[in-house]
Amino acid sequence: MSSSEPFDPVIGDAEQLEPGLRRIVAPNPSAMTYSGTNTYLLGDTDIAVIDPGPLDADHLGAILAAITPGQRITHIVVTHAHLDHAALARPLQAECGAPVLAFGPAISGRSAVMQRLAEDGLSGGGEGVADDFNPDETLEDGALLSGNGWRLRVLHTPGHIGNHICLAWGDACFTADHVMGWASSLVSPPDGDLTDFMMSCRRLQKQAWRRFYPGHGDMIEDPAGRLDWLISHRQLREAAILEALRSGPLDAHELAVLIYHDTPSGLIAAATRNVFAHLVDLVGKKRIAPQAPLRPTTRFHLL
Repeated sequence: MSSSEPFDPVIGDAEQLEPGLRRIVAPNPSAMTYSGTNTYLLGDTDIAVIDPGPLDADHLGAILAAITPGQRITHIVVTHAHLDHAALARPLQAECGAPVLAFGPAISGRSAVMQRLAEDGLSGGGEGVADDFNPDETLEDGALLSGNGWRLRVLHTPGHIGNHICLAWGDACFTADHVMGWASSLVSPPDGDLTDFMMSCRRLQKQAWRRFYPGHGDMIEDPAGRLDWLISHRQLREAAILEALRSGPLDAHELAVLIYHDTPSGLIAAATRNVFAHLVDLVGKKRIAPQAPLRPTTRFHLL
């Protein structure tokens, strides 16, 4: 699940990754965020801040300190409405005046099945959602953003959450939490949808990428290989779930304990959400059926 490559950034430093691109890692390391959230500064004069990060005064100061004479922040782009990516957008805007851009509020892009789950009372789990997040400008799939010397193309990639976008920068891509090198992405209903997640992976596979810049962890130098691994990883999880259900009906937690046997107990709740995402996907594929309304506590059986 995790990359063996070490990633030990200097928190708060604006590290040059290639001409026109710097990265500042926020001071919010955790089991869900790895070393911290990556904030990217794109451009030499007109600066796009991609994922301002968590609500943290030191991180805000680090971003502002990285803006040198002759530079100005012209865009604040939020890839998705999780708190560790979006919460600093408005405080940063108060300092620089740039508009906040995103696909939409947290619930935008949510699939119909996940909307029904949310209406039935299922709440998200794992990463905190910025429920009050609302951009100044919404970015449709295929929209183009540009500044002096750079251009980004918006790719709507729901799955991790419905309003998730990736940003194509020539043959590189800012993949946020959809594709990371250190771990597979959490897919936690009703915010996350595994059916959408796999479709988004296959969409990214259609282009030959040079490099991925993820929301957490180091850059990914083999994008095609990482996408292959991510899809294969999910397919193996699906196969393991179907195999476990051969012995009889089980719920998401029971399956997580069986399948994620090498996972620390503190992460079993997140694993359960991932398993539930697979179960909803398998119901949609008519491979399994729930014995009660869709819930993580519902038991499922093979068809």
